[in-house]
Amino acid sequence: MKQGLIVSIDCGTQSARALLFDCRGSLVAKGKAEFEPYFSTQPGWAEQDPEVYFDAICKACHDLASSAPDDWGRIVGVVLTTQRDTCVVVDENGNVLRPAMLWLDQRMAECNKPYPFIYRLAFGAVGMLETAELTRKKCKSQWIRENEPDIWDKMDKFLLLSGWLNYKLTGNMADSVANQIGHVPFDYKHKRWPVSKLDYRWYMSGLSRRHLPQLVRPAQVIGTITPEAAEATGLPVGTPVYAGGSDKGCETLGTGCLNPTSACISLGTTATLQITTEKYIEPIKFMPPYPAVVPGHFNPEVQIYRGYWMINWFKQEFGYREVLIAEQRGVAPEVILNELLHETPPGCMGLMLQPYWGAGLRMPEARGAIIGFGDIHTRAHLYRSIIEGVAYALRDAADKVEKVSGTKIERIMISGGGAQTDSICQITADVFNKPVLRGETYEGSGLGAAIIGFCGAGYYSSFDDAVANMVHYEARFQPDPPTAKTYDQLYKCVYKKMYSRLKPLYEEMRAITGYPES
Repeated sequence: MKQGLIVSIDCGTQSARALLFDCRGSLVAKGKAEFEPYFSTQPGWAEQDPEVYFDAICKACHDLASSAPDDWGRIVGVVLTTQRDTCVVVDENGNVLRPAMLWLDQRMAECNKPYPFIYRLAFGAVGMLETAELTRKKCKSQWIRENEPDIWDKMDKFLLLSGWLNYKLTGNMADSVANQIGHVPFDYKHKRWPVSKLDYRWYMSGLSRRHLPQLVRPAQVIGTITPEAAEATGLPVGTPVYAGGSDKGCETLGTGCLNPTSACISLGTTATLQITTEKYIEPIKFMPPYPAVVPGHFNPEVQIYRGYWMINWFKQEFGYREVLIAEQRGVAPEVILNELLHETPPGCMGLMLQPYWGAGLRMPEARGAIIGFGDIHTRAHLYRSIIEGVAYALRDAADKVEKVSGTKIERIMISGGGAQTDSICQITADVFNKPVLRGETYEGSGLGAAIIGFCGAGYYSSFDDAVANMVHYEARFQPDPPTAKTYDQLYKCVYKKMYSRLKPLYEEMRAITGYPES
């Protein structure tokens, strides 16, 4: 008798994928539909019609069904994983009131009325008042409240994209606990909406409890595929939809990170480092860990904003030659760019990059920096400095996580677009001086979602058991001792000192130019 299959629906920023996994972690079949990431009617805005996401999911599911017709009757569950911090506003009938606002959207509310005194006093006492003000301004709900009062008055639910897609599939206004990552009033420590009406998070977001969906723990049933969703997607009516998690959370699970001795590095648009732990720990003080897809656990995370986006930045600004060569050879430009890594030595002959092309909440004044230029340096050195700079920043993130967790990270599980290049994986192993493991499937988030589904469907009694059976590695990269020593010296003696030495200059730049915005 053939065993059941899980459909993982992975809705990202540029594409939706429908993935069919078996209980051994093998990708049986795949359907994919691409779409424009967003449209922008104002500088810095990033919006999308939510139906674009659902239409792409429908197309991906139909493509999946066409590629695996004999397996379609074996589906035992559906699990959704999506991009984070993209919001959808609906009325009491579930109708979308405005375009979705993406995580990429840079608009900010005015928030002219200050926090009440008691909140300002509390934030000021811990040095977080500016961060708290900036967070409130970044809340998409606050911007809608200020600028679209008619939409605000009609709003019944303020959903993350995951919640809206769950509604489209099941008819239930419900979402996974492990999807509540974004500018929503979520109590991360207790994994629930705040209980007290005086909780600062209500004031920060401007939302109230009635605006928010029911929360469901990962691997529990959110609902079943409705007849309408079945007609649109081709998924069987009545198929259970299990509560999943965010793309990064599922990716961490899909790489096999189940305890704080392993760290998942995702080399995506935003480069991240996450661990999984039962402890509530804050890798950056007052920045909460995210709810993990493993029940009872957290994913402390440090983000390097604009992380591997910098490769695209380099390609656009400096990589015209590589783009032309790639066209002639019929390969992606990144293939040619990564060949530059073989033209330069570890350490880039002293060229050092600090990848703060997008500053974080704790360092709102920070900017990117490149130091150590000499007449020997070429575009190849600059490109390598980007790869090394992101790796240094991620090592710094690992140091923070180790300090607050009290546990030494022993191995790195690597995923994301950048992880598909062996030379980048090797640089990561050398910078960290730790073994780096790369998963057998590129669809790490989808595999993590499938693990959730098989646990929900009762195929495995625990997430540990599921990971042991479903997560496999196709490559291991061991650090090269001499190279690791060079990187260690550069990291400790140069990189770790750069921000503190440059911070006063960053602050002067911001005061003079007004950028980044205070």
